[in-house]
Amino acid sequence: MSRREAQGPMPGRYPVTFGEVDLLRDLDRPSGWVVSSGGVPQSYVDLDDPTYLDFEYVQLMALVIDLLDEGPLDAVHVGGCACTLPRYVAATRPGSRQLVAEPDGGLVQLVRDQLRLKSVPRLKVKILDGRSATAGLADGSADLLVLDAFSGAMMPLDLATSEYMGEVARVLRPSGTLLVNIADGKGLAFARRVLATIGGTFRHVAMLAEPGVLRGRRFGNLIAAASPAALPLAGLTRRAAGGLTQARCLHGEELTRFVAGAPPLNDGDPVVVPVPPPAVFG
Repeated sequence: MSRREAQGPMPGRYPVTFGEVDLLRDLDRPSGWVVSSGGVPQSYVDLDDPTYLDFEYVQLMALVIDLLDEGPLDAVHVGGCACTLPRYVAATRPGSRQLVAEPDGGLVQLVRDQLRLKSVPRLKVKILDGRSATAGLADGSADLLVLDAFSGAMMPLDLATSEYMGEVARVLRPSGTLLVNIADGKGLAFARRVLATIGGTFRHVAMLAEPGVLRGRRFGNLIAAASPAALPLAGLTRRAAGGLTQARCLHGEELTRFVAGAPPLNDGDPVVVPVPPPAVFG
């Protein structure tokens, strides 16, 4: 253990490659820490309990991961920040091999120095953007690909297109699963297009979202799950309804109606990516 790790994290504002981030202590959990950028919370980690997931959308992603076939996973995470889900997978599925693609090298170094990143077993981090990292992966090499990449509060558009989904499909195994974190608000026009894009590539698609977000009443996160193989829909529906975060699982005809008429996204399309109103993060 380095001297820095022995001293423990230090709250404050830190320069990173793309601006600054704030490292904030959770006053309710002594080992809980938040990484925030521009007032937008980006990651929450509990250094003593990696199975504790504070953000509701991360709980929904973990719900899907828990329903995958038992055993270790070969997982790819596009978007890293404090590596909440990689820590969770390492704890709940020992022996998993994981790769994180995070373009902000300064942020990665901060998380290494302050938030015990080196303690996560069999985790490799590459300082790369999502498109470049995915292009370098072998065909059929991943059981799980998690797409949770944001620039501030916006999803990078180049990670939501048909061209990129084709690359993801190439990397996933025949039974592999894609998870995508989508942020949207009133009308959910962007989410519908992202779901249309995913559905144009993958045969099996489901979406998890809290009822208020699903109705467009408030800005929030929607989780898409997709696979070349059948998804565990019964388990997803049951656990989403009864979990810590109450959510609905849309699939089949319900999801078809949700997407209806939305065109897929392609490289070069002029699209306005939704930004949350300031009140969302206080």
